[in-house]
Amino acid sequence: MYRLDRRTFLAGCLAVPTFAGADEGSAEAVIDTHQHLWDRKKFRLDWIAKGSFLDRDYLSSDYAEAVKGLGIRQAVYLEVDVTPSQQLAEAETLIELCRRGDTLTRAAVISGRPQAEDFGKYIRRFKDSPYIKGVRRVLHAGETKPGHCLDRAFIQGIRLLGELGLHFELCLRHAEIPDAIKLVDACPDTRFVLDHCGNPDLKKHEQWKKDIAELARRKHVVGKVSGIVASAEPGKWSAADLAPVVNHTLNVFGPDRVMFGSDWPVCLKAATIAQWLTALREIVAERKADERRKLFHDNAVAFYRLK
Repeated sequence: MYRLDRRTFLAGCLAVPTFAGADEGSAEAVIDTHQHLWDRKKFRLDWIAKGSFLDRDYLSSDYAEAVKGLGIRQAVYLEVDVTPSQQLAEAETLIELCRRGDTLTRAAVISGRPQAEDFGKYIRRFKDSPYIKGVRRVLHAGETKPGHCLDRAFIQGIRLLGELGLHFELCLRHAEIPDAIKLVDACPDTRFVLDHCGNPDLKKHEQWKKDIAELARRKHVVGKVSGIVASAEPGKWSAADLAPVVNHTLNVFGPDRVMFGSDWPVCLKAATIAQWLTALREIVAERKADERRKLFHDNAVAFYRLK
């Protein structure tokens, strides 16, 4: 059993996995659909606790070093909850980063406030961008109380995303998955991604299992296998601890509607990308090769319209 003790942690920082030389499109090639980057000199992230491991810059160069040898060929940037006045600047920065093509970041999901009066003006400017794929509004922090996503204006904003060919990423408390179901049902022409398997409690997740199964019945929702390792106990978790949540997510969404995401650097709370990826590969090792390829690569190419 994969046990993340201190020795394993240190070894994982140095080890090069056996899939390091994978070619694009092969069974071992990986697309990371949940990458975070930030430069604290340019953007305010008020949610980061002073003095925490996140309280520093995490740049493209840092990410490239972190994933060296892991077979990751492309990454999709996920918004980092910058202060609202900086949302446009964040989007423009990511467009330029993707346009340059000299990093692994090839597409972006940007921040937005779907309920805001000026959301339509804000988001329409990205309709024809080849790099902006969707919007995320974190629903588990700050002023986003339970039911926030069911506000009439919020729903209208999500419907607009569908009209523009963009999707919405759901990042919410696991107890609020029923709210997500209502939102999804109210927006049948908008595609959704459920981030972090719906943020379940790794030890108590019976209600989560029922709720996520119900959400997965909606075919315009995709499940992202990301983030859950950050909920594990640092230095003491194993692949077996994550397996029930991962396997249930894979089973209810099916092989064509699941994608891998690292949630770097947030995952560093409990694991490096190498350790998280190694554990996930162990969990899915007995699944068919084409299913593993879809999870780690093919579904991301199709959903995010990557080249």
